[in-house]
Formats: sequence, C-alpha cells, structure tokens
Amino acid sequence: MPGIVIVGVQWGDEGKGKATDLLGERTDWVVKFNGGNNAGHTVVIGDEKYALHLLPSGILSPGVNPVIGNGVVIDLEVLFAELDALSARGIDVSKLRVSANAHIITQYHRTLDKVTERFLGKRQIGTTGRGIGPAYADKINRVGIRVQDLFDESILRQKVEGALEQKNHLLVKVFNRRGITCDEIVEDLLSYAERLRPMVCDTGLLLNKALDAGEVVVFEGGQATMLDIDHGTYPFVTSSSATAGGAATGSGVGPGRLDRIVGIVKAYTTRVGSGPFPTELFDEQGDWLRAAGFEFGTTTGRPRRVGWYDAPITRYATRINGITDLVLTKLDILTGLEKIPVCVAYDVNGERFDEVPVNQSDFHHATPILEHYAGWSEDISSARTFEDLPQTAQDYVLALEEMSGTRISVIGVGPGRDQVIVRHDLI
Repeated sequence: MPGIVIVGVQWGDEGKGKATDLLGERTDWVVKFNGGNNAGHTVVIGDEKYALHLLPSGILSPGVNPVIGNGVVIDLEVLFAELDALSARGIDVSKLRVSANAHIITQYHRTLDKVTERFLGKRQIGTTGRGIGPAYADKINRVGIRVQDLFDESILRQKVEGALEQKNHLLVKVFNRRGITCDEIVEDLLSYAERLRPMVCDTGLLLNKALDAGEVVVFEGGQATMLDIDHGTYPFVTSSSATAGGAATGSGVGPGRLDRIVGIVKAYTTRVGSGPFPTELFDEQGDWLRAAGFEFGTTTGRPRRVGWYDAPITRYATRINGITDLVLTKLDILTGLEKIPVCVAYDVNGERFDEVPVNQSDFHHATPILEHYAGWSEDISSARTFEDLPQTAQDYVLALEEMSGTRISVIGVGPGRDQVIVRHDLI
C-alpha cells in the first residue's frame, strides 16, 4: 500500500483538504508534515463546514489516525482550541498523535513576528503574524523549544532563558517593547504539558511501522510549492519545506516510501501576501473571480489576490515535486465566462520565457502571455464523470493537462465532499 503525498502547486489555498478527504475512507493515517497555524484547510461535509488551521484534515474522517509530524511548528493554545471546537461538534479527536521532535511556537515568537513585520515597512513579507517564521528561525539557530522539552521543567527553563537572552535585547533596545520573563513563558508552556503528554510519541517510528504493515499513509502539505523556502518566490515564502521532499524530512519517513505525489491546483490562481504574481487581475474580472470563488483566507480572512491559470508554474511544480497526479479544483467557479484566459508563457522585457525564470527579478517583471479557451454556461456542479461536462469544459481540462506535464486525475466541481469527478484513482 502506498505513501501518498499531497502538495499545493500554486501559492496555497488550492483545496488540499478536499483531496485528503477524498482519500479518507481508504486512508489509515494522515500526516501534517510542515507549517503551523498560518494556513488553513476548509472541508465541507454535508451541510457542515470545518475550517482547520493546525490539524491535518484527515482528523474529520472516521477511522483515520491523524499525526502532527516533526516538521510542524505548534502553537499549543491554537492546537487545544481547535481540538475542543471539533470535540464540541461531535468529532472524535482522541487518535491524534504529535511528534516529540516538533517545535513549539511561544509568546515571544508571536511578538517578534508582528513587530519585525511592521519594522520592515514597504519591504513586508506578508506574514500572518502567528510566530511561524521566528519559531523556524529558532529551530535552525538551535535555540528552539521542542514538544519533548515540556516534560522536563529544568531543561525547558534553561532553553527558554537562553532564547530570551537575545530576544529581550531586540524587543527592548530595537523595538521599544517590554522584555518577556522566563517565568511567564515556562508557566504558560507547562500548563499544556499533562494534556499533551498522551498524544506525544516517536511518530516517525509509528508511520514506518504502518507502512510496513501495508497501511495507507497520506502526507498532507501546508502552503504550497511557490511558498516553499527553497523553491518558492523567495523571500515572499513560508519558512518550511512545503514540497514533496518536505514530507520525508518533516515526518521521519524515507523518500523511497513515497509512492505517489498528488499536486492540487486551482482552475485559476490565487495567493495571499506579498510577492510576484504574473497573472494577477486588478480589474472587475478579478473582483468577480474573488467573489465567485469566495477567495478569502481560511485562517486570516484576508482577501486573496486572484489571477488566471498559470501553466509554467504548474510545470515547475510538477518537476520540483515529481507529481504523478493533479487534482484540479474549483472548475465550477469559471462557469459563465465566455472566454477563459490561460497563461502559457511569460514576457520579460520583450523576451519570451516558456518556463518560470530562474532569476527572481525576471519573474517579478514577468507579464503573462495568454491563450483563450471557450467557456461554458451550463451548471457543472452535478457532473460526476468527465463526459458529463460540457465539451468546452472538457477541452479546457485537456488543454491544462497537456500544458502541465502530468495527468489530471480528479476534478472538483463544487465545495461538497461528493462534488468530484475521478478520472484516475489516486490509490
């Protein structure tokens, strides 16, 4: 049985939770392997809508074992608030397992995130201010706090004191903020320790044993390829590995055990935060697309930037991740357009680029070279086979498939759990 990685192809918000949910009944384990509560999944089950921020969306599927891997940074207040909210709605959350090696987001991470972003002025990254970047920075600087540290107060206090020694200088002398005491941080973190303890284990060992036993393990990526710390539009990126390679390092499972890489891509493009976006729309069509697709952040509520489908980005993501299957979401949102533009290449100061430019400056100045495809007016939300789609919708999908470098296996035609067309099985 396979290890299946689910990653975003664009700048996030593509509908990864829907893909995970689609696999739910045949999935034994779902692992969140990167990021924190700076991104969310929205999953619709019947008349119920669930907005998840830190938890893997597989927690909504009965029988699935949800795991937060070592590559995640965890805000414990958010974790338990989310668990309590799901429990109040009748969802069983008792199976959640958390890596002992995952890093913790503290109060000083959140404070530094907000004041640093304001300090940048016009050079702001567009961070959510939730402490994600500073927590990852501490991880790399080897002054981070890990989940396992909460169970040894002496070690925890030493680590917090070491971290605050530098951070208080920054807060007081550079940002004119009050210093943070070790006691308040330690007291806050220890308040979660006993509730957290039963969930904590060697999740890498757990997942490898599951694969040995022939169980299906789905690795659910947060954010997306173009926000990856190495392969995204740096510096306008997240602080973790959001590509398929991050599934291995963020979970403790070797790359040879990842059998299928599923990329999630919208039938158009969105992003939140600053940074280049060649197909971005600033006109009435952009306003219409944002409203029709309800493009507002699950976590932040911020309006998303919107634009047309970008084929070079999808090809780039296919190469970077080794994508075997694409899930095309929100095809229904394009219903009613007479013509649908698609970016097939870029123009950079008069030079044509058929692929994503390696030079970030070139990408920043890229304008889209568009081809137009015939639209459709029919309601496609009840389509369940490819042949149910209007011919022009089929032609649009096939054109995207040819340009994207791999097959489109699943098509989303509505927000509901069952509003999908499966052309090729993902397992």
